[in-house]
Amino acid sequence: MRDYQVCTNCVMDTSDSAITFNEKGQCDHCNNFYNSIVPSWDTGEAGSQKLAEVVDQIKKDGEGKPYDCIIGLSGGVDSSYLALYAVKVLGLRPLLYSVDTGWNLEVAVNNVKKIVDRLGVKLHEDVVDWEALKDLQIAYFKSQVPYQDTPQDHVIFAALYNYAVKNGIKYVLTGGNYSTECVREPNEWVYLNDLRQIKDIHRRFGTRSIKTLPLCGMFKYRLYYRYFKGMKIVRPLDLIPYTKSDAIATLKREFDWEPYQNKHFECIFTRFYEGYWLPKKFGYDKRRAHFSSLILTGQLSREEALETLKYPPYDEETAMADMEFIVNKLGLTKAEFLELMEQPNKTYRDYKNSAWISKLAIKTAILLGLEKRQFR
Repeated sequence: MRDYQVCTNCVMDTSDSAITFNEKGQCDHCNNFYNSIVPSWDTGEAGSQKLAEVVDQIKKDGEGKPYDCIIGLSGGVDSSYLALYAVKVLGLRPLLYSVDTGWNLEVAVNNVKKIVDRLGVKLHEDVVDWEALKDLQIAYFKSQVPYQDTPQDHVIFAALYNYAVKNGIKYVLTGGNYSTECVREPNEWVYLNDLRQIKDIHRRFGTRSIKTLPLCGMFKYRLYYRYFKGMKIVRPLDLIPYTKSDAIATLKREFDWEPYQNKHFECIFTRFYEGYWLPKKFGYDKRRAHFSSLILTGQLSREEALETLKYPPYDEETAMADMEFIVNKLGLTKAEFLELMEQPNKTYRDYKNSAWISKLAIKTAILLGLEKRQFR
């Protein structure tokens, strides 16, 4: 067991078991940011020029079509700001797309409605098969892996990509960005979106078919959709000056948009998983990665982050209320759920996975300059 250590520059610590530190106590996440991301990340004139070229191509390819791109809209900061920027600044004609998994909080639903109404654009909403998703989520709890949001994340992104390709929408604009996400959570905290593992966990612990859920494996997404169907993923927020506080201020002013406590906390399931299940059962606090990204990009002081980390992600009373709601919705009892929390922890290595293929694909993307973040 290694001694506890926290980075002297950000707030990543040895809860990331693979973290390394240099002689100054600075971690490899920080070194990756300074050495791999910063040198090629330009939100000034070069970024503006690149974005203008991409936007011109999107508009050209979208001529005569109802929409020239599609944006997945959750009601969170990044996707909400992207929708605003795409329409009002870039002059694009996006179809906004959302997926109802049954877990969104009222704040997210209201934010989405405000954005759609005031931008005057169309929203397409897909509702997933709740019984199938519920069965998969229960299977994940029974599997004892940390990444309980995998089922929900997978169906959201699979639904978006499947819809875009099916309807001939070539460009998928995403709110992913280095400004707030330059430090990626380690695999042991959040394993890759691995369809092989999803199917294996469901085979072991599920009770009904999940064929009615939108699914999209790595080969379909990374190879078939991109190179045979021509789907392109665009990250505009990496090409413009973008900070979380400015984005929130703009969204409040333009839409009366309502903020929430932490990143991803617009969803009750995610709020409970990240704020209670993960730190209580596994000792992982995803705020460390979120705060470290903001520290490295000058949006948060390390001292402020450390002070905030002294307290739980959200209060115990709300967490217990969320637990009651979630277990009831999943058809479990609180006693059954607490028993699941007490069982031995496992990782993706305990189930069939495509980790070696994913790592090879990521290494290739890094070599080609398509990915700059550090992956474990």
